[in-house]
Amino acid sequence: MIVRQAVGMFVGILAGATLSACSSAPAKTGLSEYGRYQCGQLDVTITGSENENLVGLEYLNRRVLLKPEQSASGVLFVAPGDPDTRFWSKGERATLTLRGQQLPECLEPGAIESSFRAIGVEPFWSIRIENGQMQLTRPYDQQVTDGIRLNATLASRHGRAYEATLGDERIEVRIAHQLCEDPMAGAQYPAQVRLTLGKDTFEGCGGDRQRLFRGAEWVVEDLGGAGIIDRSRITLTFLEDNRVAGRASCNRYIGDYNLTGEGLSFSAQGATQMACAPALMNQERRFLKLLSEVSDGRIGQHGELLLQTPEGETIKAFQSERESP
Repeated sequence: MIVRQAVGMFVGILAGATLSACSSAPAKTGLSEYGRYQCGQLDVTITGSENENLVGLEYLNRRVLLKPEQSASGVLFVAPGDPDTRFWSKGERATLTLRGQQLPECLEPGAIESSFRAIGVEPFWSIRIENGQMQLTRPYDQQVTDGIRLNATLASRHGRAYEATLGDERIEVRIAHQLCEDPMAGAQYPAQVRLTLGKDTFEGCGGDRQRLFRGAEWVVEDLGGAGIIDRSRITLTFLEDNRVAGRASCNRYIGDYNLTGEGLSFSAQGATQMACAPALMNQERRFLKLLSEVSDGRIGQHGELLLQTPEGETIKAFQSERESP
């Protein structure tokens, strides 16, 4: 299973060099460094521009210019004429909103979420790291300890490592950004985690599961093994507040999704009422029916999205490399 296979990978994954600085930004922007971020599945790059008062926001096939705005903390940039597109940098983390839709927390390579959670099973344990401190639910006795102050010992593009001392006990947490699967429930997570308490080491998974699905437009390539009609388009985009939207072949649809440790499911989707060729309408009905029956979602070995029904039928989709108009 993925968690156990990760044991031999940790040392190599986290042994990379400490993050190097990117090229310096002009002082007038207020941003000390340009760099790359990952906002869920969306890769974002902050670049310079010919106007020293602006920065460029690059993602997929787009480049948007942003200007600095006043903020109580961090560095805020807003698109001129489009206040609903903004990038708010706070060190190795940032918030990105595109035309009113907020993406998952943006992270520099190797960084962890501002509130990072991880769990392990057999035996059960859990941690939460926030503001440089950790809450630990210990294996075996489930004793909870709050306020454990962590010292960062490694920061690479692959992950982070921390250590702490609790009485006479040494604690170490190592986090690698590699797909991880809970061996009990089968749920996938974006990070592999190793917790060491004294002489004992435990493996687990961590990170926000929504990061595996959000930030991308997923383009369907197969419906239940039957493919799709040539030059037709079926898409899914996972939005904030557990909403999902896309094109069903002919019509646009929108509805809810529910992601838990046990699986992924979708509500009945509301759709527009345009009429298309009969073949497209039949494909649309099949897609919406299969979507309503999905009970699990996972990321395949080639990065594809696999939505599976209890009957074994699968919707397969890949990330779009371009933003849809």
